[in-house]
Amino acid sequence: MPGDLDAVWKALSDTTRRAILDLLREGPRSTTGIVDAFPQMTRFGVMKHIDVLRDAGLVHTREEGRQRVNSLNAVPIRQIYERWVSHYEGFWAHTLLRLQEDFPAGRGRKPGPRKKPGKK
Repeated sequence: MPGDLDAVWKALSDTTRRAILDLLREGPRSTTGIVDAFPQMTRFGVMKHIDVLRDAGLVHTREEGRQRVNSLNAVPIRQIYERWVSHYEGFWAHTLLRLQEDFPAGRGRKPGPRKKPGKK
């Protein structure tokens, strides 16, 4: 399984590809619609990013007449979450609960000026 996610990590490592995924999170878009959202890039450059996302399984593309419609596939992101993030949720929940028990609200030392030892 870890090798399967390498392409996903690589795809997510680029800011432009993450921006494309953010666009697709709003809903499916034609390739032209994605290209138009990145006027600072060439069509070829944007399409290369879409190819990387498609190869990683993060984007599904279907033909609709002469258009290619791209949509987000969040399953690989969920797999990363389950593999790398969810295991630490319990740890952090337990740690925060212990902090809450150790320092109940209103019972801690209030910040203020510090007195020097030996002074009244």
